[in-house]
Amino acid sequence: MHKGMHDAMHDDELRVAARFCGPPRSGNGGYVSGLLAHYLGPGPVEVTLRSPPPLERMLRVEVERVAGSEHARLFDASLLIAEARSSQLVLDVPAPPSFAQAEEWSHGYPGLTSHAFPGCFTCGPARAVGDGLRIFAGPSPDRSLLAATWLPDASLADSDGAISTAVAWAALDCPGYFAAAHPAFALLGRICAEVPLQLTATTRYIVMGWSLGAEGRKFHAGTAIFDEAGVLHGRAKQTWIAR
Repeated sequence: MHKGMHDAMHDDELRVAARFCGPPRSGNGGYVSGLLAHYLGPGPVEVTLRSPPPLERMLRVEVERVAGSEHARLFDASLLIAEARSSQLVLDVPAPPSFAQAEEWSHGYPGLTSHAFPGCFTCGPARAVGDGLRIFAGPSPDRSLLAATWLPDASLADSDGAISTAVAWAALDCPGYFAAAHPAFALLGRICAEVPLQLTATTRYIVMGWSLGAEGRKFHAGTAIFDEAGVLHGRAKQTWIAR
């Protein structure tokens, strides 16, 4: 997949399987962003989503390197779906709750009572155990952040138990919406993320989200993934756009 990524221009193709939907007929924003970011890793990558990513179609990837800067674009025929660039991520991450606390907070997950896309791969309560991620982030007692527990299913791992960049980015996606934008109807517009430590299907995680404020129709959020010992594995800064 990475062959030729340091050429002036390189084309590739990818397909977003229906399993990885957000809305019923389009890809989960975090997952699709992670697919594209994989071409530019391993450092922080910023992805801007331009159009809903279609499911079960071959999409064209263009990777370009100009003057030491790398960019990637995702197209459905001539329609621009998303664009990515290597970036810097400036984000202060709050200390995580314990695993037990995160488990307790998840019982207050707002999506259990109000959810625009209950079949969402990351946070949909209609997804079966082992199918969706079922990351149900609920508020802390002071409501300063949301957190959930997460044990990645073995079906999402490779033969070594490693979780892909795309699934890690999907996990970083929806807790930001519930922390910053819910109950407004909003879609992910931009995400800048990094996952410096490999996630595995044999590790239990804590996934957090917190609000970074709002301006007009834009809601800003931070998210993070910690292991049970409190070690940070990934973080993201997001902009959600109300529709």
